[in-house]
Amino acid sequence: MTNIPRSTLLLASTVLTAVLALYIALVALGNITDFDNNQQYVHHVLAMDTTFKDDDLMWRAITSKGLQDTAYVAIIVWETAAALVLIWATWLWIRRQHAPARRFTTYGTLMLMLLFGAGFLAIGGEWFAMWQSEDWNGLDAATRVLLFSGVVLIVAHLPSGEAEATRSQ
Repeated sequence: MTNIPRSTLLLASTVLTAVLALYIALVALGNITDFDNNQQYVHHVLAMDTTFKDDDLMWRAITSKGLQDTAYVAIIVWETAAALVLIWATWLWIRRQHAPARRFTTYGTLMLMLLFGAGFLAIGGEWFAMWQSEDWNGLDAATRVLLFSGVVLIVAHLPSGEAEATRSQ
């Protein structure tokens, strides 16, 4: 198996990390600047008020506005932190500090995978039955972010055509 040239992988890692950083920064900015509208999404998902209202599931609903708002603010903080980590990783890729860039890309992508995989797909989608809602279903968007984050993570860790010693620069 031939390895991909190192310069190509570094460019791909830099660009993909930058695009993911831009995307999640815009998501966080949208949640901050359009707070009320996006807050409704979290309220409806947690309240489970647009699901099938199955008695066996409805006990899971969180109807406390305080808890719903806390969850929403926590999501925004996590998205913002992930964006900052990925922006920093992009800067490190540009500066050719590959080992720290790879590490911070890993941190940022894993943060997004936790939020969108564990948070939105598992907890929102299954625990709060978001998949049942026609109006407040974010599973497709969460899947896109999870997959994109996974691609960035994989590309950042692909072996290059040079010896392992050069990977720890």
